[in-house]
Amino acid sequence: MPKILELKKELKINKNKKQAKILASFFKTGKGEYGEGSIFLGIKVPLLRKIANKYLELDFKDLQNLLNNKIHTYKFIALIILVNKYKKGDDKLKKIIYNFYIKNLKNINNWDLVDISCYHIVGNFLLNKSKERIILYKLVKSRNLWFRRIAIISTFIFIKNNKFKDTLKISKLLLNDKEDLINKAVGWMLREVGKRNQKLLEEFLKKNYQNMSRTTLRYAIERFEEKKRKYYLYK
Repeated sequence: MPKILELKKELKINKNKKQAKILASFFKTGKGEYGEGSIFLGIKVPLLRKIANKYLELDFKDLQNLLNNKIHTYKFIALIILVNKYKKGDDKLKKIIYNFYIKNLKNINNWDLVDISCYHIVGNFLLNKSKERIILYKLVKSRNLWFRRIAIISTFIFIKNNKFKDTLKISKLLLNDKEDLINKAVGWMLREVGKRNQKLLEEFLKKNYQNMSRTTLRYAIERFEEKKRKYYLYK
């Protein structure tokens, strides 16, 4: 039996209808919601990661098959496999995976799919390629919610390496975004900057806090001492 069929069979065996119903509600799969049409099998992430480790040899054709599917769980496990391949790959394979990922951006269509993959692949690939980061500034201008989230979350790996410039620039471009999932993502990344350089975050906030959503601000200052949080929230 082809490996991809083995994988799908194993996922079918492990599906959980009760958990699937909970996830479908949590990830907003109803008509008109951001996850409309996505199908969940109800398998928890630790088990999905364990299963993914058994199928690292799946080729790009098989991974494309999974990413094209409306079953969210297929997409999720395909991205776990891609991230694992990327981490173990040489420079040539990493470039191939990066290009494959970029080609599939429209298939990465929920916040968990973005968050488990983009900074491991897009962010890591661009870490030492400052000129090629222009793609993040193209994505940030997109009408596609997930493209914009990819733009900001990809910079997480920059933050982890004490490179804050792009995170702050992209955050500023997204300060007036109307989507709550973007506001939360921007606040999260600003908070991560603050963990490593609170002075830099405060310099950014003093210039921009009056122009950002309350959600973004609350996320960004979450780790501040109470007196300083109140300063930004109630001034």
